[in-house]
Amino acid sequence: MQAAILPITAGWNWILDGFRLFKRQPMAMFFWSLLTGFLITVSYLVPLFGQIALIISTPLLTFVTLSACRHIAAGRPMLLSMWAEPLRDRQTRRRLLGLGLAYMGFCLAAGFIATLPFMDTLMTAIDADGEINPNALFSAMQGPLITFGLLYVLISALFWHAPALIGWHGIKMSQALFFSMVACWRNKWAFLAYGTSWAAIFFAVQMIGTFIAGLGVSPSFVQIMLTPVNIIVAAVLYCSFYPAYISVFGANYPSPEVPPATSGR
Repeated sequence: MQAAILPITAGWNWILDGFRLFKRQPMAMFFWSLLTGFLITVSYLVPLFGQIALIISTPLLTFVTLSACRHIAAGRPMLLSMWAEPLRDRQTRRRLLGLGLAYMGFCLAAGFIATLPFMDTLMTAIDADGEINPNALFSAMQGPLITFGLLYVLISALFWHAPALIGWHGIKMSQALFFSMVACWRNKWAFLAYGTSWAAIFFAVQMIGTFIAGLGVSPSFVQIMLTPVNIIVAAVLYCSFYPAYISVFGANYPSPEVPPATSGR
């Protein structure tokens, strides 16, 4: 599958296009961002199993997001009954779950690879009585965290386009991972600009909160003020996934026609 090669400015254009998609149906994407945030919060309330379930379900949630954006781009209103439509096909659901299991496997492997070389350093943070020295542990964790971060960049490239390639084109998982990696490599500068821009946006939101708190506003009120802003920013982030996929693969391999919207009655 041929992937387009885009200039570095494409990274910022994906964000702008995502914002335009959000403006078409802001309440629908606000709802999805709120629901996704709720699911993430619930996953952390269930130790270990919650995080595992979240990781496995990430490709399914991504595919639902992309499908919703495709409806919005086609000018169709997102009805409540339409959110589950992308996962009604059993074969698609099974393949995306398989992709989620592979995603979890890659993350676990990356965690193991990132931690193993630093085991001796990590063990020094525990004294003879089994007590953990927080400062020593924080210092010892820097190496594994940096290593995992670098490995996760590679994992993200493997899985970035895979849900759409599997869900819309029925491509085998191994091919989807390969095509996704090649597409991300060909557009590495665009993705660098994309990631850097989003980091700057999230940092700016937090700095605004810090500035408001510095004016004497209570932290709890600042948090209340920033909550809808964070939800909107996350919604625009989700919307930007669609133009990122379409601009790379859509020109040569357009997605199947969007099915007509159902009334939900």
